Amino acid sequence: MREILKCPTGAVLAISKVWSIGDSHELLTDDKRLTMLQKVMEEHQYQRSALLEILHSAQELYGYLDRGLLTHISKSLNLPPSQVYGVATFYNFFRLKKHGEHIATACMGTACYVRGAEEIISAIEREFDLKRAGSTADGRLSLFITRCMGACAMAPNIIVDEEVLGRATKEAALERIKLLIEGLKVETR
Repeated sequence: MREILKCPTGAVLAISKVWSIGDSHELLTDDKRLTMLQKVMEEHQYQRSALLEILHSAQELYGYLDRGLLTHISKSLNLPPSQVYGVATFYNFFRLKKHGEHIATACMGTACYVRGAEEIISAIEREFDLKRAGSTADGRLSLFITRCMGACAMAPNIIVDEEVLGRATKEAALERIKLLIEGLKVETR
């Protein structure tokens, strides 16, 4: 059964496949996530001022914000795609690519950089054969960079699956990541 989705801009989505761009999400009208996203936009009355909240909801539902999803939000809120993309890329919380099963995020703020974050990042790239803002071929690990975590006294900082490794070393970061990828329980400090 097809569902007809309407938004204040006059767009009506009544086809099974809305669009697919490259490795983008295929937005299907019978996809429960799309229905839930539409409800979020309705709750915010398709107000442009709710863009940040809507992007957060979209990422929670889909895991990341690809071009197709950003375009859908742009059309639904009657905003220029450049504005939606600008907001999504300004905040480092948002992901524009599908991420791996495990995520390592390295801080490259001044304190972390000066205290050796670059060396840790390079070691992770070599050990797991991936690049910054990318994932391993098997999708097990993604590596992201952020500018500052606000924990400069503990520099260098690496976040591995939401756990902050303060005063990180390349050995500690590599060990933590390897244990997680192997599915072993990791004890927190």
